Amino acid sequence: MKLARTFVTATALGVVLLGASPVAHADEEPPPADAPCATQEAKVAKAEDALARVTAVFESKRDKVAEAEAALAAATTDKERAKAEKRLARAQEKAAEAKKDKKAQKQRLAKAEDRLAECEAENA
Repeated sequence: MKLARTFVTATALGVVLLGASPVAHADEEPPPADAPCATQEAKVAKAEDALARVTAVFESKRDKVAEAEAALAAATTDKERAKAEKRLARAQEKAAEAKKDKKAQKQRLAKAEDRLAECEAENA
């Protein structure tokens, strides 16, 4: 059982890492070099995509917290209650991390948008 769990974890990690590789985005065209703010526009688009992914993760973690709270409310024995409390604590930790990640990505997006606005103002 432990070997199967390890294999599944390794496979999932591999899929995640391969999905984030630059090779996966090889079909995308790079921005034209002659556009004055092309790199800033690309960075804004990349930051928006990252924010969408982080937001999806955050929503998922929030759902897990809600499930853990429901499991805690439904627990009848002390053993079930202790297990549910541990699950809830882990879910809350992960949700807090996801919330921090989401906040950081929002700030990255805001800075990228500011740089784009500055570039467009300089070239206008």
